[in-house]
Parts: sequence; C-alpha cells; structure tokens
Amino acid sequence: MPHSPSSADQRNAAKAWFESLRDRICSAFEALEDSLQGTPLDLLDHPPAGRFERRAWQRDGANGPGSDGGGGVTSVMRGRVFEKVGVNVSTVYGEFSEAFRDQIPGAQKDPRFWASGISLVAHMQSPRIPAVHMNTRHIVTTHGWFGGGADLTPMAPDDADTATFHEALKDACDRFGPDRYPRFKEWCDRYFYLPHRKEPRGVGGIFYDQLSDDWDRDFAFTKAVGEAFLDAYPRIVRRHLSESWTLADREHQLVRRGRYVEFNLLHDRGTKFGLMTGGNTEAILMSMPPEVRWP
Repeated sequence: MPHSPSSADQRNAAKAWFESLRDRICSAFEALEDSLQGTPLDLLDHPPAGRFERRAWQRDGANGPGSDGGGGVTSVMRGRVFEKVGVNVSTVYGEFSEAFRDQIPGAQKDPRFWASGISLVAHMQSPRIPAVHMNTRHIVTTHGWFGGGADLTPMAPDDADTATFHEALKDACDRFGPDRYPRFKEWCDRYFYLPHRKEPRGVGGIFYDQLSDDWDRDFAFTKAVGEAFLDAYPRIVRRHLSESWTLADREHQLVRRGRYVEFNLLHDRGTKFGLMTGGNTEAILMSMPPEVRWP
C-alpha cells in the first residue's frame, strides 16, 4: 500500500539530498575533465577542461501563471571528456491538469502534488565511453512514493563496463532485499526498450517507481542508488580516458545517439511528466545529445 504523504521535514530532507548529490556529481565530473591533461584526443582541438554552468528557473505551471510554484537549477557542462552533461534538480508543486491527473496515483480525487528530484544525462566526447542516465525523485499526492534508476548506453558493448555498473547497483539493491536487483533490473530492461525498433536502448541498469513501503527505508534506498551511481560511473569513464578512436567510431556514436532521442521523445514518462506539469522545457530536454545522426 502507498504510504501517506510525507511531512514537510521529510520533503525538505529529500530535496536537500538531491541537491547535495548534484553538487558531489558535478565535482566528480569536473575532476574527470581535469584528469585528461596531457592525453591526446584524436579528433578534438584540445579544448579546456569543462566546468558546469548553473541557471535557476522558476515555474508557472500547466494551470496558468500563479497557480503552481517551485522551480529548479540546471547544471550543464560542455567539455573535453563530457561533450554535454546535465545534472538538474527541481522542486515543484501545484495541481495536475485535468487531462493528466488520472495518470498519477492519488491525484484523481485531489490534484495537488509536490515533486522533487535529480535528473542526469551524460553524452561523451569519446565513443569509447558510454552515455549514462540517472534520476531519482520523490513525488507526493494524496500518496507518497520514490522512483528512479540508472542505465548505461554504450556505443559498443563492453563487458567490464557493464559488470562495473550492474555490480554497484546490485550491491545497493541487495542491502534492501535479495529480490530488488532482479526485479528492478527486469523493470529497467522492459522500460528502456524501443518497441518500434525491437531493441534495448543500452545495457540496462535498474528502474523502480511508486516505491512506498516505508518512507525512511525508501529514502535510504534512493540515496543508495545515488551513491552507487557516483561510485561506478566515474570509474568507467577513467577506464577509457586514454583510448583512441576514429571517424568511423564517431559516426557510429552519432547514429546510436539517435536511439536516445527516439526513446526520450516517444516513450519516456519523465519527459511527459515534466511537459505536462509546466516544467522548464530546456531542463526537460537537457537529455538530448548535442549532435546526432540518422543514416
């Protein structure tokens, strides 16, 4: 059964966690930019190390100016390791539009909501380094729940990278029960699938939603997912920093990125949620790669 709406203190704790995780991820990614010093980049003109640029935004929601509130901060970096990475945090509240409220648990009788979360997508300069997505969130209507996950999208599968990513997530899941990793892994495989192409978006990870067993335990799990991501992904990036690549590799990377665009525009529930609740369009579409190609 869904747990009751969280208290103000619980909501503030969730919001603070998402913001602190954002700060730690940004620092780790900037350190990766710095660590590339002296490494030849075959097809780049040795740009300087990237740094995140932050922009705050305020929200007027789907029901018109003044009816809803909140906002967020977009943090975007374009560098020599990360071609484009966004780490966004938002906290919004208000009422779901009449057309949308039937799709959200607990909003049918009372359309008011509160939502906070972190969303990250990284598209890399090197085709040898996989793209990645991670988000976690807390949503409150007349119910309250956590959701999120992380998944890895290599341009060409790498068994060591896949193992590193999944092992970190499995370790996080296993601390909360032996059934969580297989259940959330299968959910991820099902969710991040392109039915029109009959292929997965990448090599998966975990995905969960409407986690509402016990607030403290659910929040602890959500934090563990964030910690697992912060542990695993920088290790994967460092593994490939010095590897060379070719124009053919780059062409393949740009085509594979097209799959990312197709999924996010056609199937991603988070994209639809943000647009239907009057979120910041630029922040919502931050997940789009900076350059992409369809053959």
